[in-house]
Amino acid sequence: MILKKIFLYLIILSSIFINSVAGDIKLPTHEIHFYGQKYFDEDKLDEEMGVEKRSFFQFWKDDTPRLKDKLRPTLAESLKSFYKSEGFYDVDLNITDTNSSYIVHIKENRPVRVNKITIDSDYNIKDIVTFKKGDIFKSKSFVKIKSKIISSLLKRGYCSYDLDTKAYVDLDKHIVDLVYTLHKGGVCKFGKLTTSGLKNVDESVVKSRLRAKEGDIFNSELVKETSDNLYELNAFDSVVIDVSHKIYNVVPVDIKFVELKKDYHTEVGAGYDTYLGSRIHTAITKYNFFGNAQKLKLKASWSKKEQLFRGDFFKPDFFTIFDRSVDIVSSAGFSNLDYDGFKEKKYFFDAYLEHIDENLKVRLGMTSEVINIDAFNNVYNKKLKQAINEGTFVLLSPYINLVYDGRDSKLNPKNGYYFSGYSELGLSRNDKASVYYKVEFEGRLIKTFKDLTIATVGKVGVIAEESDTGLPESKLFFLGGSYSNRAYGYNELGVITSKKKDTNYGALTMANLSLEGDYPIHGDLYGAIFSDNSMLTDQSYNFKGDIISSAGVGLRYMTPIGPFKLDAGFNLADKSQYGISFQIGQSF
Repeated sequence: MILKKIFLYLIILSSIFINSVAGDIKLPTHEIHFYGQKYFDEDKLDEEMGVEKRSFFQFWKDDTPRLKDKLRPTLAESLKSFYKSEGFYDVDLNITDTNSSYIVHIKENRPVRVNKITIDSDYNIKDIVTFKKGDIFKSKSFVKIKSKIISSLLKRGYCSYDLDTKAYVDLDKHIVDLVYTLHKGGVCKFGKLTTSGLKNVDESVVKSRLRAKEGDIFNSELVKETSDNLYELNAFDSVVIDVSHKIYNVVPVDIKFVELKKDYHTEVGAGYDTYLGSRIHTAITKYNFFGNAQKLKLKASWSKKEQLFRGDFFKPDFFTIFDRSVDIVSSAGFSNLDYDGFKEKKYFFDAYLEHIDENLKVRLGMTSEVINIDAFNNVYNKKLKQAINEGTFVLLSPYINLVYDGRDSKLNPKNGYYFSGYSELGLSRNDKASVYYKVEFEGRLIKTFKDLTIATVGKVGVIAEESDTGLPESKLFFLGGSYSNRAYGYNELGVITSKKKDTNYGALTMANLSLEGDYPIHGDLYGAIFSDNSMLTDQSYNFKGDIISSAGVGLRYMTPIGPFKLDAGFNLADKSQYGISFQIGQSF
């Protein structure tokens, strides 16, 4: 197993190597060096001037800084422009060209510093104006502060503001006086919605995704959320929201749509999963299925551990209750999955109603399942009290799931909190399985201190049975993997019997606490340290069991769809037990 993982990482690194080599453009270059600077190191100047240096991954390349010859004619002007933006208006440069190198001598001279800050405002901007007397005046910071003031006003409904910012620079004295004059004006509200371009999607569906609602206080964030919600329907090629018009502090919301021209999406791929191993999959999706942004998806995948076929149907704005729109989602299919100690074959049908409103998501559903459990021979300890419960189980399970997401980002949060609660009632439709009650809770807390992000994730769960006829093993709790204990593979942890040992059996009580710290190393590459602590017991409400604690390190590479994570964890009581996992997306 570990050899396969190492092989996969080598493939990834090889791909990076090939792309890096393929991306090299052999243009004439000279070696370049900067001397004399005090306020900026050479790496900063290299970055600003477009100097070529090897990336973090290109360890095989020469690290000598080189400048393309075509950039040489604009080098002096580019350096002066950079220094001006950083508050140095009198920089002196002396550039010497040789056959092999460019030598740049820099005399930065006195920077322009903030002499006086005057604020005349009926809106509190003191915390936004971060300049202090004596600070070096940076024009880009001046522009950024103005943008932050406007953004703060728009988030609080002040769209009729009158803002004037001035920077009076005295180059002889090397000082600048800053003046901020602001009158916030009246609070604006959203006006009526008008749409254009809709053909196969009703306006009611658009309104179900609308966060910028008529009569609400104007907020630029609500406009962005509306745009994101509409794009998530996968029914439009283009969504343009115009809130530039204003009539007596009322801002109409005009949305122009271009509906999807290609509404079929097919996917065929092969990959590797840290639990399932090598996997191939295919899927076909019909967007705007019979109109109104409905979606139908058929998916099939195969690996040595799992064979899966399922179909999913999504209908937005199924009905409205108390002026709240409710969607419906349903799925049906078959899966054949190998756990650590038993095999599960399952036919399932699931349908749920869902309402999402700002930070809150409410899901109410029903699952019908026919589950067959077969234990692998000679893989479990006969002395344990709990045995794998084999047979066929027919279950009908109503459930409810509540989620409150107060994080500042779903892809890569830096601050905020998250809470979810799940409750399921299992009703047996045959004599084999018992009636049971299952609850799970999860809480996350994320806080960033400068560049260090610290996250805590806690999970607890309990299953209570009304009889002793038993549950299908796959309904019980298991831990392990990227979202619980990273010293183990996905769902490899069963009932824990000591700090070093666990079983193949599912638990009736579960608790897991993870702590993680992420810190930038270079550019978009972050390093991480973490601790995962897991408890699984074979009795309901028993939180006094043994705990397996693990620790480890990881790398995160930031991408537009979230961080690519690579983690290596080991059991603190048994260093021979370790796991390597990777995923795309944040676990907190």
